[in-house]
Amino acid sequence: MELPVPLPVERAIRKLGSDISLARRRRHISQASLAERMGASLSTVRRMEKGDLRVPIHFFARALHVFGEIQALENLLDTAKDDIGLTLMDENLPKRVRSKARTSGAL
Repeated sequence: MELPVPLPVERAIRKLGSDISLARRRRHISQASLAERMGASLSTVRRMEKGDLRVPIHFFARALHVFGEIQALENLLDTAKDDIGLTLMDENLPKRVRSKARTSGAL
């Protein structure tokens, strides 16, 4: 049984598809040319630009690469800037750290 796609996810994919379409047109690149550069079919580019949820994420990544924007994908969930994750980790830090008993002269 396939779970329904949450509305915020659907909206985000539709917006990404629309943004890719706009970026393509601003760069005066045809859908056919983008498809060729991405190694995809023309129908895949059309579906992607419409926000079709069945288009695999690697095609969106390929489009970003063509536009020179692949770092946007790389930085989506940068763990060094994951405020929620870092806060949760900090909450689990010990209140104090005790020295371990030394058993030998080595560090």
